[in-house]
Amino acid sequence: MGLFDRVKAGLRRTAQLLSTDIRDLFKQQGRLVDDKFLTELFAILVKTDMGGGPAGSIRDQVGREYRGRVVEMTDLLASVKAKLLELMAQSDQELRLAASGPTVIMVVGVNGSGKTTSIAKLASLFRGEGKRVVLGAGDTFRAAAVEQLTIWAERVGAEIVKGEMGGDPASVAHRATARAVETGADICILDTAGRLQTQANLMQQLSKIRKVAGKLIPEAPHEVLLVLDATAGQNAISQAKGFSEAAGCTGIVLSKLDGTAKGGVVIPIRQQFQLPVKFIGVGEGADDLMPFQPREFVEALFADAVK
Repeated sequence: MGLFDRVKAGLRRTAQLLSTDIRDLFKQQGRLVDDKFLTELFAILVKTDMGGGPAGSIRDQVGREYRGRVVEMTDLLASVKAKLLELMAQSDQELRLAASGPTVIMVVGVNGSGKTTSIAKLASLFRGEGKRVVLGAGDTFRAAAVEQLTIWAERVGAEIVKGEMGGDPASVAHRATARAVETGADICILDTAGRLQTQANLMQQLSKIRKVAGKLIPEAPHEVLLVLDATAGQNAISQAKGFSEAAGCTGIVLSKLDGTAKGGVVIPIRQQFQLPVKFIGVGEGADDLMPFQPREFVEALFADAVK
């Protein structure tokens, strides 16, 4: 499949929810845009977990353009998509790469967010570009996480640096970063232990890992990516708040979009934290991590509605 078709497939559940509800709005040939219509539209948008703020902005935009007029579905969709693109606009979605030497990417998130799998998919993406990749298995508190990352490293052809179980994650980060420098690797991806945003001591540990990487490579880490589980819906917002403040996050990886009808959560995350969404996870395969493109995302959301 092409890039758009893969994004569309990943957003299938959210798109199906939207298309069914929007078609129900237009059981007759056109609809008068009145308070009843706008209330129904608002309810449809909120169901995708985009939140009341963005849904209200879209409703108000449609009201300004069409109130008192009979509108066709194609006109409504054009208005909705234009407002969504405005809400999700971001200029810095490209990964920040080191000018020279290894690029260090630190990955954070709560347990169960899809963090380890997202790291593996990132590694696969870079390996597909011919880059040499070193992984730092910094989740030293969960043997399963290290084992999973090791299997993925072997599968995609990346080198992995591990430490003792229960050991200092900053030590693993130091050794992985040093190994990347030593071998001339292009990318060094540092895993971190999953944690709740309220665990202050573990949040401080993230600062230590950042400092260790920066001692070996100036400006490292070049990216701090927060992995958020799309199926968590609005709960992902509190996660983004805690991590963005404590870890200095530079971007978001939205995982498990294929497993939810709540793909709209990307919109309030963009609005509230001004963190660019760098990648979206649209499947379980190694190549199912896609660079986030707002226009393709919006078109995929409504692709089924215009069939």
